[in-house]
Amino acid sequence: MTDKNNLIVYCEFDEGKVADVSLELLTKGRELADKLGVKLEAVVIGDKLDGVENQLFPYGADVVYKVADDRLYPYTSNPHASVLINLFKEIEPQICLMGATCIGRDLGPRVSSCLHSGLTADCTSLEIGDHKDPKTGKEYQNLLYQIRPAFGGNIVATIVNPECRPQMATVREGVMKKEVFDANHKGEVVELDASKYVSPEEFVIEILDRHIEKSKVNIKNSPIIVAGGYGMGSKENFELLYKLAETIGAEVGASRAAVDAGFCEHDRQIGQTGVTVRPKLYIACGISGQIQHIAGMQESSIIISINNDPEAPINAIADYVINGNAEDVIPKLIKYYKKNSK
Repeated sequence: MTDKNNLIVYCEFDEGKVADVSLELLTKGRELADKLGVKLEAVVIGDKLDGVENQLFPYGADVVYKVADDRLYPYTSNPHASVLINLFKEIEPQICLMGATCIGRDLGPRVSSCLHSGLTADCTSLEIGDHKDPKTGKEYQNLLYQIRPAFGGNIVATIVNPECRPQMATVREGVMKKEVFDANHKGEVVELDASKYVSPEEFVIEILDRHIEKSKVNIKNSPIIVAGGYGMGSKENFELLYKLAETIGAEVGASRAAVDAGFCEHDRQIGQTGVTVRPKLYIACGISGQIQHIAGMQESSIIISINNDPEAPINAIADYVINGNAEDVIPKLIKYYKKNSK
């Protein structure tokens, strides 16, 4: 086994491919591991794992733990949790990162609860820093700052876990950037025997058939996004956004308030409880700019805000602000774009 107290990422693996969110977390994990002076490790659990390390090494993984067994695919809660719990008791990582996916949301709490380690869900930022306990005066170095909006988005909370290990956090897909660390980077592969980590009783559930509905909307990769908020006023007014999007070759997005109001489907929701996007151009229409929404689009290259409230928080991060009602402004944008693009 490798040295203890490294940083480990649980990597989701399905149909021969590592999930994007896992590669994003390896990118972030590499940065954090370098700050801590430790190794970056990855663990992959499933079946047919041959060559999976070649997808992980370029993103900076120093060690890849592979736990292969045909009963470990598709994912089921007990066996995967059992592998991580027993492996973590053995290798004692100081930090564990997971995607805030259906799997991560199920697996993370099971592992952290069993190891009494605590878990911060849906982090928007992860950093390394020091902490002084105000009650005891005890000082801690190099803790994981687990940062996320809290109290309905009214504050951004920094959560630390001074004593218990591993420090665990989940992050949504798209929140962290996915960047190759070194295409030629190579690490160590550790093949683990599943039977040493999972008892036969854990395989009590067998999946006979699995159906996954693929999302029809792809706003994550769209270079231009026209997003609407509650300020659009109605589902009918939202149709204006589709017309503008069609004119300029964009995808339509929405804030949570607009989705909750029934103006738009959930697949298009942008923000802390939706998808994180980094388009070249983001046009925000009738969006006030709560912390949760801004967390999901603040890295857009150019932001245009159309809002009838000059004090709307989103205006503070916008490159251009058009003060007015979206239902008046959008038809003019369509008209002038068509006129000038002939």
